[in-house]
Amino acid sequence: MREVSQPSVKRQRPDETDHPAQRSEPPRRRGRAALARVAAAAGLFFLAPVTAEYLIGYDENVGRFLELLAGLAILGPLYGGAALIIREVARRSGWGWPSLLLLAAAFGVFQAGLVDQSLFNTSYRDIDYWDDMLRPTFVPALGVSAYHLMTFVVGHVVWSIGAPIAVVESLAPARRSTPWLGRIGLTLVGVLYLAASLLIFADHVKSERFLASAPQLAGSGVAVLALIGAAVLLGRRRPRPPAVPRRAPRPLLVGLLALTAASGTQLLPPSWLGVGIGVLLAAAVVLAVGRWSRRAGWRPAHVLALAGGAVLANAVFGFFVQPLGDPPLALKLAHNVVLAVGMLALLSLAAWAVRRSQADVDAASDR
Repeated sequence: MREVSQPSVKRQRPDETDHPAQRSEPPRRRGRAALARVAAAAGLFFLAPVTAEYLIGYDENVGRFLELLAGLAILGPLYGGAALIIREVARRSGWGWPSLLLLAAAFGVFQAGLVDQSLFNTSYRDIDYWDDMLRPTFVPALGVSAYHLMTFVVGHVVWSIGAPIAVVESLAPARRSTPWLGRIGLTLVGVLYLAASLLIFADHVKSERFLASAPQLAGSGVAVLALIGAAVLLGRRRPRPPAVPRRAPRPLLVGLLALTAASGTQLLPPSWLGVGIGVLLAAAVVLAVGRWSRRAGWRPAHVLALAGGAVLANAVFGFFVQPLGDPPLALKLAHNVVLAVGMLALLSLAAWAVRRSQADVDAASDR
């Protein structure tokens, strides 16, 4: 999802929430700009839990729309808060998508290894198929299933953080590379995220009667710090200019790649073969996007296509998932249809916004 063809973003001070030139703008325009930033932040805050949890529709609240809305009070800070913090850190530092996604991977390990500790729990929530996913690739020395590690981290990188950020930034293309929150807003989001994480941790300790071992917790912490360190080191490297004169492929082709790869990930068997295929699939996508993004013509539309393909894969796969608690079929289908149609509408609006923004850029360059 890297945008290397775009100019590098000037590093901004923590209290800088918009371009310095806007300080001289009229108060009414500054007010509209501030409102647009708040709207974008709120959109990401609530979209992230939808793409992370609700779209796939596996939980007991499937089809219970009032419960789903109420659940955003916890899942909004937990997923949306994390997405906002990661985006703010990356955009304020002038980092690209590689660093942002490494921070997303750090969040994935933190969430599954330290917060709900599902990475180490051998009977999580008494899910009847949990053992079938855990045992084939279980590593006793670590107390971890390789299949779970792969799916948890990839799921958080793609659907909890990467895809919702790309979609909301596409909806607000003029502010795609600038921070959305000031110090107060970022502090508030951080407090909400910590509160939600502590609440989830306390609830799981109480209901699951499980706590990961000290070495497991320490290992998770080291992995989180290593991923953050890699994000910092990679972010400090100067972005390379496009080195390949060939044109980037059409966004539609990029979107089909993302749709195919994401669908393939959902269909992988919980075995060592499945883990191997998943790793190769992820590596292939990273290499392909890395090469394409260095070609001339790589634009925000390609980034949206990557995110859109991944989101639509989850929307389609959700129709085939049997939720916990076995809700009535009508409720399940209503859940799937409403969210799938909503995502299609949102992606269509984002595509329109990106096209309009690119048309303005092209018109300005022709003058």
